[in-house]
Amino acid sequence: MWEFFTEPEFQEKLDWMAAFVRQECEPLDLLFPRPGDPYDVHNKASRAILSPLREQVKARGLWACHLGPELGGQGYGQLKLALMNEILGRSAWAPTVFGTAAPDTGNAEILALYGTQEQQARYLHPLLEGNIVSTFSMTEPQAGADPKEFVCRATRDGEEWVIEGEKWFSSHARYASFLIVMAVTDPEAKPHERMSMFIVPAEAAGVEIIRNVATMNERDDLGEGTEGYIRYNQVRVPLDAMLGAPGEGFKVAQSRLGGGRVHHAMRVVGKSQRALDMMCERALSRRTQGKTLAEHQFVQGFIADSVLQLQQFRLLVLQTAWIIDNQPHGAARKHIAMCKVALASVLHDILQRAVHLHGSLGTTQETPLGPWWAAAPQLALADGPTEVHKAAVAKLTLRDYQPAPGLFPTEHIPTRRAQARARYAAVLEEYGL
Repeated sequence: MWEFFTEPEFQEKLDWMAAFVRQECEPLDLLFPRPGDPYDVHNKASRAILSPLREQVKARGLWACHLGPELGGQGYGQLKLALMNEILGRSAWAPTVFGTAAPDTGNAEILALYGTQEQQARYLHPLLEGNIVSTFSMTEPQAGADPKEFVCRATRDGEEWVIEGEKWFSSHARYASFLIVMAVTDPEAKPHERMSMFIVPAEAAGVEIIRNVATMNERDDLGEGTEGYIRYNQVRVPLDAMLGAPGEGFKVAQSRLGGGRVHHAMRVVGKSQRALDMMCERALSRRTQGKTLAEHQFVQGFIADSVLQLQQFRLLVLQTAWIIDNQPHGAARKHIAMCKVALASVLHDILQRAVHLHGSLGTTQETPLGPWWAAAPQLALADGPTEVHKAAVAKLTLRDYQPAPGLFPTEHIPTRRAQARARYAAVLEEYGL
């Protein structure tokens, strides 16, 4: 049964989160605005403010709620997480305050599933406590996100693996205590069985950050780049550094990417809603041509289009979360891809309208709209480009269909009319039709 209803007890938690994010997390966005600031564990000033906020979250039982109770979370399903992440998406710092920042969430799941007890003690538990951050090092400069084109190799040498190659866009590597690296271990195997996954300490000899690449909303001249371009130069790790079995790198990666994609979508709902809020406030606050912006039909069209687009997207995200919670593993694959396709266009379109309604102010750094706008294209590429997910949606949809059995389509009117006449021939003949 479908129900559009939130239990009063959980709604109280959501109400507290909404007020807390507004009053406590959004100020951190203003004081420490660089995209890498939430991941910089060595910034004493930000951590001095962050620590007591995290304690309040933990006291409310809202810390790392994506995790099961065995890992210190609440074991909330994806539907509740969707409602929570809508709120967290309004602030860049909120996921860090609530222990749900990417890529640490997915990396924690990998370590929980595949890590040894020693690795969990050294990396997982500090990661869950928020004391360290991590990196997922998968994409490569010549291949992007296509693992079939990866060339970074891991070769066994006695009791060690030796990793050699380059990785591109390894987010927050400059702050990470460890990296989870995908490397080719059997180049002759089937495409999705060529790779394995490894945990690599950031201080390991041979881990070389070529440069920290700045995205469109970061200043390269100020050294704000957060996307690591890394060379693994004969990096040696022990045999048990492999996460999962040999050749299971793709499987291990997929165990985190699906959840990561839908959580991105959940947070985009919140950011888009905040942009819509700003748009509506602006429409009621400014005048032109003798009336408020809100009285102009073009502006009304902007607002109506944004409300409809956001509501449709939100329902898709909530339905996807419901499927994950209630149907067998993998049932939500198409819906997750649909969310990934839609999130970038929804955020882009609503931000574009919000920027236009704010005029010149919208293009500056004096509202959140400018930085959000600059970051929007990155969301279309994170965890796989939009085009790849569109193809996945099409392929998964086509599985439910068959070719037409004859020369013409099954909806061919002359053919269907002939079938209908044959079915009711006696009646038609009786009435002279």
